[in-house]
Amino acid sequence: MAALRDWWARRSLRTRITLVVGVVALVALAALSRLGGSLLVTTVINAADVELAAKASSVADSVRVGVDPALVRIAGVRIVDVAGRPVDGGAALPLSDAQVRRIAGGEELTTGGGTDMRRWLGLSTVGPDGAVRVVIASADLVGSATILANAASWFLVGALLVAGVVALAAWSATRAALRPVDRLRRAAATLPPGERLPLPPADDELRALAAEFNLLLARRDDAVARLERFTGDAAHELRSPVAAIRAQAEVAVAHPDPALAEETLKSIADEAARLSSLLSALLALARADSGQRPPAQPVDLVAAARAAVDRAHSTAPEDGPAITLAAPTPAVVAATPSEVALVLDNLIGNAVRYAAGLVRVGVLPAGRWVRLVVEDDGPGIPLADRRRVFDRFVRLNPEAGGGAGLGLALVEALVHGRGGTVSAGESGAGGARFEVRWPSP
Repeated sequence: MAALRDWWARRSLRTRITLVVGVVALVALAALSRLGGSLLVTTVINAADVELAAKASSVADSVRVGVDPALVRIAGVRIVDVAGRPVDGGAALPLSDAQVRRIAGGEELTTGGGTDMRRWLGLSTVGPDGAVRVVIASADLVGSATILANAASWFLVGALLVAGVVALAAWSATRAALRPVDRLRRAAATLPPGERLPLPPADDELRALAAEFNLLLARRDDAVARLERFTGDAAHELRSPVAAIRAQAEVAVAHPDPALAEETLKSIADEAARLSSLLSALLALARADSGQRPPAQPVDLVAAARAAVDRAHSTAPEDGPAITLAAPTPAVVAATPSEVALVLDNLIGNAVRYAAGLVRVGVLPAGRWVRLVVEDDGPGIPLADRRRVFDRFVRLNPEAGGGAGLGLALVEALVHGRGGTVSAGESGAGGARFEVRWPSP
């Protein structure tokens, strides 16, 4: 059975449809042929019974009025008593006593088979002397049997021929129906980037398939374009710190100067830290883009925000802006602790970089959502750039120092991955305002 299923699975769709249609047609036609043969047999036997009943009735009428049975006997009609003994002067019947009793009881009977079939029918009557006589009429069915055998053979041959024609028609129809699919497949295989498949004029399954192919191609082209852009931007960003480290190292080797060694090593360490931060951001962004995230769990956003504020205080310069946290009620979000920490560190770090003197962090539950708001009193974000700041490698003010333009892109990817939203606006002090809406567990 497993081998049969494997063989069937390897057949083409056209072959499977043709085989199924052909087998179903053959079975149905064979059943109809059998039914037709049965109806033909029944018709022939009924016709013979009508003829035999007429003969038997005519002879029984004569016997009933007292005519000598020997005088009324005709071809194919015999007269016997209830024991089956002939009373018409003829030879004994080729019937058993049981068969005679069945015929006398009004049952029709067929004896023999093949080329020796005979139909028997009986009719009981009473003579003037009160004796019961049985008039038995019979007819040879050899000719009818031959006709029926020939008809059955032709029925079978006809069923095979018609089933073959139906299978051939199914093959042709399936081939014609799948020809547009083959054209669609060939067109898709040779389609250049940016092109789309032509939609068939008929509003059918093929048009729906072509439309889905076009959507898939659009997603593919978009993914390829984003990957190429991301790769180019990443290569550009990585080139700068690597080139700086190499240049400083080459200068230090070519012109060893103990007085400048400490400064050179510090510059190399700074560039290496920048490179490490960039690689970490790229890795986190790639993981967010892959869609393979661990299951969400309840995360205390208030505690996570308090820890992020403490980290920002420990790394900020002494003359850096003040950072305040407002969290009047507990708030829990559906995410992972590492995701929440990355979002908070990037938003607070971005605000600290641009703030003049104050950064405010707020956590506010809002129904089945939790709002995280990070504001600063810096120069703010122009209205035209409030959507663009979430693009990768975008820095509105490169002179501000730090960052590679990936922090906000990572924030958006992490928040959207959990079904949340993030937006940029203007704070009350004229600076930047970022609002994150996270779903509650």
